[in-house]
Amino acid sequence: MKKEKRIIQDLTVGSVPGTMLRFATPMLLSGFLQMVYNMVDMMVVGHFVGTEGLSAVSIGGEVLMLITFVAMGFSNAGQILISRYVGEQRKDLIGEMVGTLFTLLMSLAVVILAVFLLIYQDIIRWLNTPPEIWEYTRQYCITCVLGVVFIYGYNLVSAIMRGMGDSRHPFQFIAIASVVNVVLDLLFVGPLGMGPLGAALATVIGQAVSFIFALRLLYLKREEIYFDFQPRHFRIGKQVIRPLVSLGIPMVIQSAAVTFSMLFVNSYVNTYGTTAVAVTGVARKLEGMIGVVSQAISSAGGAMIAQALGAGKIRRVPKVVWTALWVVAIPASVFALITWLKPEWLFGIFSDDPAVLAMAVTYVPIAMVQYLGATLRPASFALINGSGHSFLNLMVALLDGVAARIGLALLLGVTLGWGIRGFWYGNAFAGLVPFLIGSVYLLSGAWKKRASQGQPAQKEKENS
Repeated sequence: MKKEKRIIQDLTVGSVPGTMLRFATPMLLSGFLQMVYNMVDMMVVGHFVGTEGLSAVSIGGEVLMLITFVAMGFSNAGQILISRYVGEQRKDLIGEMVGTLFTLLMSLAVVILAVFLLIYQDIIRWLNTPPEIWEYTRQYCITCVLGVVFIYGYNLVSAIMRGMGDSRHPFQFIAIASVVNVVLDLLFVGPLGMGPLGAALATVIGQAVSFIFALRLLYLKREEIYFDFQPRHFRIGKQVIRPLVSLGIPMVIQSAAVTFSMLFVNSYVNTYGTTAVAVTGVARKLEGMIGVVSQAISSAGGAMIAQALGAGKIRRVPKVVWTALWVVAIPASVFALITWLKPEWLFGIFSDDPAVLAMAVTYVPIAMVQYLGATLRPASFALINGSGHSFLNLMVALLDGVAARIGLALLLGVTLGWGIRGFWYGNAFAGLVPFLIGSVYLLSGAWKKRASQGQPAQKEKENS
């Protein structure tokens, strides 16, 4: 029992802000470390290679996002379902979900790797990659995609631990990857002069080392996750595959729609030359700093809501939603102020090119819209994902990723002739769609119907 208490955390007790911050803090630190080692690639390449190398890493990072959305979707779905099983005290289903996640995600990783190696040149060409950075981009993409198994492995192990309320160990995993990546980045790109190829290689090695440590920890705690790692248990569980696919596919579509739409928009942006590519890439990284907070709070809130609904604690759900809003609003406001007052300093961290810094100033108003969306989205995603509403997830995916992002970008950038600012604004405004849908869902009270029917005593107590 003592071991179980260390792993499975009850997220349905205590004050909502305290529980959210306790659970989300390691996830925040994990996200920031992940951002750091992604940003290090751009900073090191930007200063040692120049704007061309920076642009290649920017496009390569977008391509890498294209192959990770499947892992993100099914991992997030697995985390939510494990949290729900914890709330319902279904230990048998927890172990079955662990085996299912391993088999499903690692199989998908191999398939995606094979497919990508066949079509990667078409993807780079579709993105309108400038000829002068084609080779740099090709090297970066090929090297990074070879580490897709480690990316999928890290995501599934982290999902298992977080689903059980343990966000501390995933932070340790990403810390290992960050340290390895930073050290190797400086070595490969600096003294060894390997350029973007060296940055990609450092990333892959960091991911591999992190996954090995994560897998070892999960094996040592196999009794606590109700999974014995016997070969016969690495199979698709009949009881869990249907809810996993039902919730996971809309999450995959959501991630895919947003990723594809961003690549579509960036394919237009890339036609404006390497300076525009560099500015857009740096802006994505800076916005990602707030995105890290958003993702951590969204994930923490989703797990808390899933456990609360599984345990029948309905009144706790709106408290989680409102807490998620103000927790993200504080750092977003601080970062927005810095961006507004010191844009050249922020972009100067990545590049000292005068053309890049001059264009960066024009991006500031767009960044404000991006920060607003990053503030409002987490609460909505926490409610939608935590309640396991697969259809609503699909609607968000289609409206946010396709109708709004692509539609607004074409309207503003092409039809109204705003040029590159139109594509930037279209992408930014689309980020507000999940908040609008989530707000309607919250106020409608429809999410209450998704509470577990297996906890009547708890529900009576909670509603009394």
